Amino acid sequence: MSAYAGHAYNKRRGIHMSKDGYVFGLDIGTRSIVGTVGYRVGTDRFVVVAQVAVEHTTRAVIDGQIHDIPTVARTIGQVKAKLEEKIGGDLRQVSIAAAGRVLKTKNVYVEYEMPSEAKVTQEHIHSLDSLAVEKAYEEIRTETDHKDKHFYCVGYSPVKYYLNGYPMEMIEEHMAASIGVEMIATFLPDEVVEGLYAAVEAAGLQVVSLTLEPIAAINIAIPERFRLLNIALVDVGAGTSDISIVKDGSIIAFGMIPLAGDEITEAIARKFLVDFEMAEKIKKATARNKTISFKNIMGESYKVGYEEIRETAEEAIRVIVEKVSEKIMELNGGNSVSAVFVVGGGGKMPGFTERMSECLSLPENRVSIRGAEVLQQVDFSAAGVKKDSTLVTPIGICLEYYEQKGSFIHVKVNDERIKLYDNGKATILDACIHAGFAQSSLFPTRGGSLTYFVNGEERVTRGRLGEAAEVMLNGKETSLNEIVHENDVIQIKAATRGENASLTLGRIPEYRKELQYTVFGKIVLCPVMAEVNDKSQKDSYVIREGDRVKILDTYSVQQLLEFMGRPVEDKVLVGGEERDRNARLKSGAVLEKILPEPIKEEKKKTVQPVKNVMSDLAVPDIPLGPDPLLAPVRPLPAWAADLPINNPAARPQQSVTVPPVFSSPGSGMGQTGYLTGGAGRRIRVKINGKEVTLAEKRNHSFVDIFDVYPFDLTKPGGKRLISKLNGRDVSDFTTAVHEDDSIDLYWEK
Repeated sequence: MSAYAGHAYNKRRGIHMSKDGYVFGLDIGTRSIVGTVGYRVGTDRFVVVAQVAVEHTTRAVIDGQIHDIPTVARTIGQVKAKLEEKIGGDLRQVSIAAAGRVLKTKNVYVEYEMPSEAKVTQEHIHSLDSLAVEKAYEEIRTETDHKDKHFYCVGYSPVKYYLNGYPMEMIEEHMAASIGVEMIATFLPDEVVEGLYAAVEAAGLQVVSLTLEPIAAINIAIPERFRLLNIALVDVGAGTSDISIVKDGSIIAFGMIPLAGDEITEAIARKFLVDFEMAEKIKKATARNKTISFKNIMGESYKVGYEEIRETAEEAIRVIVEKVSEKIMELNGGNSVSAVFVVGGGGKMPGFTERMSECLSLPENRVSIRGAEVLQQVDFSAAGVKKDSTLVTPIGICLEYYEQKGSFIHVKVNDERIKLYDNGKATILDACIHAGFAQSSLFPTRGGSLTYFVNGEERVTRGRLGEAAEVMLNGKETSLNEIVHENDVIQIKAATRGENASLTLGRIPEYRKELQYTVFGKIVLCPVMAEVNDKSQKDSYVIREGDRVKILDTYSVQQLLEFMGRPVEDKVLVGGEERDRNARLKSGAVLEKILPEPIKEEKKKTVQPVKNVMSDLAVPDIPLGPDPLLAPVRPLPAWAADLPINNPAARPQQSVTVPPVFSSPGSGMGQTGYLTGGAGRRIRVKINGKEVTLAEKRNHSFVDIFDVYPFDLTKPGGKRLISKLNGRDVSDFTTAVHEDDSIDLYWEK
């Protein structure tokens, strides 16, 4: 069990534990006050040099809580004086323990999300533990009727740590995105602490360590090596029965019932009509003797034996055991434990352990009184001290000093004076929690998240993390985990909450993709389109909570042509198939125009020869000369050589060469196989020094080079594209291109 909040108390005060540095522990019980003085040897042995027990003469302490402070102070003074006489020295400092009657215990779980994945340090773990204590404190305050009531955390124990949601025994040094802890924290009301301090200080002592009686007992009765087992420890005192449960290596629960040895004493008082003090003497006497003689308040004389007293106490023992067993089952999740250890004087009553084994359905040997066997590491140099179960808690209080070493200090938090329980590990964070700072004021929080859907898939965008708290200690900037001392001055500027998540449609990854089409020989890259809640939206649209986004991975023929700024064709060819303007096209589709069908030539009609009526006429034969149309063309005179009259060198070139078509004999084509005409022509250009022939067209533009030259615009190869025509930059790909033009095309590195 570690205590709430880092440096060793004794180091800070210069106290060194040795044979000359005694520890003074006080067990302020309901029936008596036990003082123990001793010292630790090494790390595992404790030597008791003196022990004194003084019973209360009145009921100054009831059920473990001080009612009569002056009377208790006088009794503490008596114990102190007797011990000082035994050790031959003064006692000024003392360790004390509070009973579990007013103990408030909470089991909580908290998780801390790291700003980014990081290695877990001791500082992270301490911050996590502190958050758990704060949560437990807030839950106790919520359940309390009086909201102005204050509680002090006097101990906490991590049950289990978690790394990224998975349970881990040790999380330090691991890389984590989030860490968590299941914690059991214990608190005492302000008035209990104040009462204890008032009584001790009135006796001339200073409190240097405060713990809980069940914590002190369990550290002696159930060592660490036993805590893997599911064991309950029951400390049966006079006013209360304190319960602790261990399992899987940790303390998992604390509890208490306000029933113990005094219930038996009161049963004897009622039976024989004696006062409480006489009933207590009768109870103790019958444990040592067979019979006892006494008078009741009426003056009547009695002589009773052990059996009669046991019968009187039996009903009270039954009630105590049943209530304790019910509490054990409750604290252990509705199940019995594997074994029960009993300490304290009340547990020594005949029949106590036997009845408890019945109530918990355990073999009798699984419920036993722990005494001398758990004190093997304790040596008694003091004379007349017998090792038994009543010494477990007093010695545990002394040993807890070495673990806690705490008291109360006063600090200022934003000019407010705070009393802080100090065990040598109290930090600024602890002080802020006691000053009423909420977790959101100490640690930055994220803004609200945004939940939306993309193509039916739920997505969440997290809000931004706020700014951390600004922390000043005595005028110097520091962290929340800095140790504090008496009269330290702390200034806190609260942490902030980050901005809520914000997202535009254009930032969704799927929206940033492009669709590629080939339209009438040109490669076209088109942005995707999107609908939000079935309505088309632009990239600047701000996503709202619950929006349903649909990313469209197709264009219609009409949308594609409109995007290019071209007239919308009623029908086109897509992959060789005819499609109308509403057809949806996936990325990679190739569109072609539907060319008009060629005009079919009409069949020539057969004309019957007409009989030449003139053939019957007698016409004399007239000799004919050569046909002038078949005569060779005369060469032009020299003065007409420049006229564009059937002169290929002089007339404008209306015809252009087209790809060779191999002719068959009689086809009417020349030997070169090129057609001539006015429908279109091919031209030759140089691209990056390489001669390339462009496709047949009437007019050629810069963009046509991409049909014949292997250059992929969809995969950038540098900072920007360089395109030049005859040495001049080209920004418009519709620029005209002519025969023998020189083109440069490359990516600038």
